Amino acid sequence: MEEIFISKSEKETKKFGEDFAKKILKRRKKTILALIGDLGGGKTTFLKGLAKGLKIKEEIVSPSFVLMRKYSIFNSPFFKTFYHLDCYRLEGKEKSFISFFKKILNEKRTILAIEWADKIEKILPKGIFFIKFEILGKKKRRISFSFK
Repeated sequence: MEEIFISKSEKETKKFGEDFAKKILKRRKKTILALIGDLGGGKTTFLKGLAKGLKIKEEIVSPSFVLMRKYSIFNSPFFKTFYHLDCYRLEGKEKSFISFFKKILNEKRTILAIEWADKIEKILPKGIFFIKFEILGKKKRRISFSFK
């Protein structure tokens, strides 16, 4: 079942991410978020809010050029690590990325967010959240999410 949230500002998108983090913390299961949407659609903004909800103190910066950033989660008895991957510039690095990605998938107590997840959709496992960001206006976004 798909759920939809309409955001009218960056602040609302961050708040939605923060609230989503609270749901994840209650799940107490390794969680994977596949983020899909156009450039400027709100993916990183959402993840900044998610990180705030996870009580991560470090600034969340898109890992476009490094492919991945790793953050520690200190306030949860279950989760220990938040991985932020960005597949936008993956071309030519697929083999090493897939090897690393499989290693992360085997880790427990993690939250993994993947921007531009449609680029690796064929290797994504089942049982993950798909979150799609659509630009409706200068600041207005349609965020739809489902669990597949």
